[in-house]
Amino acid sequence: MNLSAYIDHTLLKPTATPEDIIKLCKEAKNYNFYAVCVNSCYTILAADELRKSDVKIATVVGFPLGAANTETKICEARQAIADGSHEIDLVLNIGFLKTGLFDIVQYEIAAIKEAIDDKILKVIIENCYLTDAEIKKASQLCKAAKADYIKTSTGFGPGGATEEAVKIMLNEAGSSLKIKASGGIRDTATAQKYIDLGVSRIGTSSGVNIVNASNNEQDEHTY
Repeated sequence: MNLSAYIDHTLLKPTATPEDIIKLCKEAKNYNFYAVCVNSCYTILAADELRKSDVKIATVVGFPLGAANTETKICEARQAIADGSHEIDLVLNIGFLKTGLFDIVQYEIAAIKEAIDDKILKVIIENCYLTDAEIKKASQLCKAAKADYIKTSTGFGPGGATEEAVKIMLNEAGSSLKIKASGGIRDTATAQKYIDLGVSRIGTSSGVNIVNASNNEQDEHTY
């Protein structure tokens, strides 16, 4: 299996520099990762670095808390697309979800999807803060709002992707939604576990190590 094709090569640290983003993009090209995932201030730089490659750009919006107002998120998403992003990774308003303000949560997702037209929208539900019932409801809202993906985590919460959360998301997704597992995925075995479960994308800052380890295992099996 080609693990590279599943990986969103991610750098969202607050200390990330332009040089770090250039390095990220070079690695993404060298390893044929599906996309890079960056903060919005670096979308233009990533677009310039990846202009002659097939690597996509995913920009996070409302990151990492999801607590910006809807109009701000819409503006940020539109600007990211204008700057060259192919995909938006939106942080869902967690507090609104947990309070039961489901209409507002669904409206926000739908409004951002409409604003970015045919570009891919992934909605980060930050599963570490949610009960199983809330993960299920968040998945249903993403589906109703016509998002393209549900994503587990920002990587900035106290926990990342879990097998239990992914299974709930997959069960609710049906054929209309894909799943991105993200947060705490640092080795080949973990990445492979989620792919085997049925996720379509892996968000990780450890993509190089994951792919190299996978290639080394394959080489060992050829002897």
